[in-house]
Formats: sequence, structure tokens, C-alpha cells
Amino acid sequence: MQSEYRTIYGADTYLEADSQDGQWVAILALAMFDSMQVAAAIYNSFSPLTAQKDALSRNVKINGIARLTASYSTADLTIVGQAGTVILNGQAKDTLDQKWNLPASVTVPVGGSIVVTATAAEIGSVTAAAGTINKIATPTLGWQTVNNVAAATIGDAIETDAELRRRQTQSTMIPSLSVMEGIVGAVASLPSVSRYRGYENDTATTNADGIPAHSISLVVEGGTTQAIAEAIAAKKTAGTRTYGTTSYTTYDQYGIANIINFYRPTTATISIEVSLTALTGYLSTTADLIKAALVAYIATLDIGDDVLITKLYTPANLDNIALTNTYNVTQIRIKKNAGSFGTSNITLAFNEIAQTALADVTLVVV
Repeated sequence: MQSEYRTIYGADTYLEADSQDGQWVAILALAMFDSMQVAAAIYNSFSPLTAQKDALSRNVKINGIARLTASYSTADLTIVGQAGTVILNGQAKDTLDQKWNLPASVTVPVGGSIVVTATAAEIGSVTAAAGTINKIATPTLGWQTVNNVAAATIGDAIETDAELRRRQTQSTMIPSLSVMEGIVGAVASLPSVSRYRGYENDTATTNADGIPAHSISLVVEGGTTQAIAEAIAAKKTAGTRTYGTTSYTTYDQYGIANIINFYRPTTATISIEVSLTALTGYLSTTADLIKAALVAYIATLDIGDDVLITKLYTPANLDNIALTNTYNVTQIRIKKNAGSFGTSNITLAFNEIAQTALADVTLVVV
């Protein structure tokens, strides 16, 4: 622009920064530069590889996905107080002074204690180890103590641009997979789907799981029935049978009905009995940590995963932290539903999922 200016007013025109003409040329150049920056940003916003923030959120919709929103951490709190005490809009605090909101109204029962689920006051990944939410933030007459036996379930921060780009790249790979992998991938991408597993019987006879010949069967935890059925219908090949106890009728663009069947996982309650010898330094709170560790391990098992009794010794020993030296685990026994305790592994059906609550874990302390 300085060169063009001098072609008009002469080659000897002074256009340095300390001149009025030089400052005017700089203003015009900056305006042109800003306009080019805007044009480049608009161009880049059309590609998931270079788009940012809101533009990226809009772009990925063409792949059938959306940016994951932030969620709140939650924790089960044991409230102890006088029977009949009503706690309105109560709050607890952890050792880091992070606040946790109780339900709007909590009434202490006759037994003097109640377990409620509290929500972190701040959205996102708020952590709290077991036993750290132990302060009353809103003192209430009759409310005596608060504590979390298990660690908080950590919430999610809002999905970053980098994470969303990575997931968008994975979503475009679904068509390049096998048909079965594509179906499972489509179901896995649905909102609120937490666990899933797909099975295929390509033989001419019913297999050991009871899945008929030339059929597929998906077991899906979470998500809506309609969304799951439509995802399966959109990806499966013509003539492929679907098998399961949950049915939903989908319609193609020509209005032709197609019944899609799949399974919701059947919950198998796993009860655990841990026999241990208390050593020097053993505390009653250690028992609570052992129970929480076993419950957390069972929650990591996928649909159809068997419960292997030897794998339970690691969480029962608290992953070899210092507290493990205060006791010795002598035996672990397990049972499924209303069965009897034993020391053998528990085999689950292809559509079953193991589940254990704190009340399902018993400690026999000598």
C-alpha cells in the first residue's frame, strides 16, 4: 500500500510511522488485513479439521454426532442426625472446600441415618475421594455428620474442539468397517448409550447363546429404544434377522415396516463375602473402603463378562495401598442372585451384566 501511495503522490513521499500519511496508510492496511482474517476464518469454518467452537459444533451434525455437554459429579452421602430432622437445600463440603448440593429436602428417618445422592455445585470434573466429603456447609439443627463411603462419580467437562475432532474422524470411519462393526459403531455413538455388545451367528443353526441362524443380536445399556432400533435398521444388510426381547418397528423412506429386535442387559446381582483377619491398625472405615473398591471393580465389567473370583483379590486388598498391611484376606466367596456362596467363578449369559451394591458386600472380620 505504501508503494501504491507513492505512485500517486511521488516516490519521495515520506510514509514512516511518525508521519500523518504513514499512519493513514497503516490504518487502511490494518483494515484490509482484518478483512482477510475474517474471510480465512469463514473459509476454515466449513471444515471439521479447522473449524472452531460453535462452527465445529454445527459441522459435526452432518456425521450424526454432537458436542458432549458438561455434566455434574455426584456422590452418595451418608447423613446422620436426629430422627425427623428435615434438611432443606442442604450443602456439604469436602476437604478442598468444594460444595455438594443435597436434594431439596432430606428427612432423617427413625434409624438416624440416610444415604442420599449429592451433586457437585460446580459443573465438570469435580473429584472427591472416599471419606473426604465430611463437612456440613449449611448447619441445620439435628444434622450431626456427613460422609461419603465411596469416591464421587466424576462428571465430564464440556468436550473440547480437539476431542470433538477426534470423535468426528472416528465417526466417518464407520462405513469403512464390516457391516457388524458398523452397526455396533452406530449404536455406540448414540447419546446416553453406556455399554453395548454385538453378537453375530453366521451359521445355519442356532448357536450356544440361543441366537438363531443367520441373525445378529445387540445388547445395549442406555439410549432410547427408538434411536437404537433406527441405528440398527440403517446399517444392517437386507434379509438379516435381528434377535432380542426388545422390539421396535422402524419405517424406511418408502413406508415399509421393519421390526428390529435387540436386548436390554439382564442384571445379575453379584454378592461378595470377604473373610479377613484384622491386624494392627485395622479400622472400621477400612471395611467401607474395601466394599467400595469391590463395587467399583464389578462396575468395570462389560456385558457378558464372567466374574472371576481371583480378580477380586486385588480390589479387596485396596490395590496394595498402605492400608492393606492392616488386614489379611483369607477367603472370598461369591454368589449370583439368590444362589449360594461359593469359591468358583460365575459365568454370565451373553446378555447379562454384573452389578454389585455396597449392601451386597459382606465382610467377615476375625
